[in-house]
Amino acid sequence: MRCPYWVQLLTQIQHDISNGQPIWLALKNTGEFSPLCLQLVRTGEASGSLDLMLDNLAHHHRENTMALADNLAALLEPALLIITGGIIGTLVVAMYLPIFHLGDAMSGMG
Repeated sequence: MRCPYWVQLLTQIQHDISNGQPIWLALKNTGEFSPLCLQLVRTGEASGSLDLMLDNLAHHHRENTMALADNLAALLEPALLIITGGIIGTLVVAMYLPIFHLGDAMSGMG
């Protein structure tokens, strides 16, 4: 890992586990994990199915991440449409304004 924060956090978790603390308690001591995460790890440790619980947790986080990405895309789409419309409108005005001024100049000559 390259992030010093996570390296330090994982080192602390590893230290707590090697000192005999349950995994869920070592995770809780960091303050970085949600109550759902802690409860699933605790249940997995108690039932002997930690791998299954971690798989369920990974699936839950994957679904949440996908939902957040979809929401972000839905929020950005109208903004990008307005920005694109503004750019195109500016280009159209910049192209046709000289033509209109040329017409005014020609009518003033005659």
